[in-house]
Amino acid sequence: MGFDEEWGRLRAEAAERAGRASGATGATGATGDPAPAVADVPDPVPAARDAAHARLADFRSRAVLVPLDERGGLWTAALGGLDWICAFSGEEALARFAVARDEADRAWPYRRLLGGRLLDEVLPALDFACGVALNPAGPDGTVFPPVRGIVPDTAAIDGEAAA
Repeated sequence: MGFDEEWGRLRAEAAERAGRASGATGATGATGDPAPAVADVPDPVPAARDAAHARLADFRSRAVLVPLDERGGLWTAALGGLDWICAFSGEEALARFAVARDEADRAWPYRRLLGGRLLDEVLPALDFACGVALNPAGPDGTVFPPVRGIVPDTAAIDGEAAA
């Protein structure tokens, strides 16, 4: 059973239990009106999924700056057992990152790449699992982990390469 099916089953069971409980106790909301049944509360998952898909689509079509390491390769950082290519939406975001690392006084050479190229070509070409961290030192930071739906299955840690 997939996540969506399992989530739907659990929600239905919870709604049924809540319906029985609210009918037995006469539950009320903060205004004194009857509390809405769990089934009446909008499911936040579809909206969150849509927002994540929109963020991914935006990243895929966006040119990002990727700092280079001392050997001229794409700069990565290790976190949570994975390597992450750090990408930035602009020079201001890269400068914020440099300040956060207390390395604002050094030069940060970079390459400009499309986000889609990073996910679809660069990550699969690596011989280790790697994701992309977009604007990691900013308030709008996002990670794109190497999982199915974000990277090709052959590069996904939950795809063909993991099997």
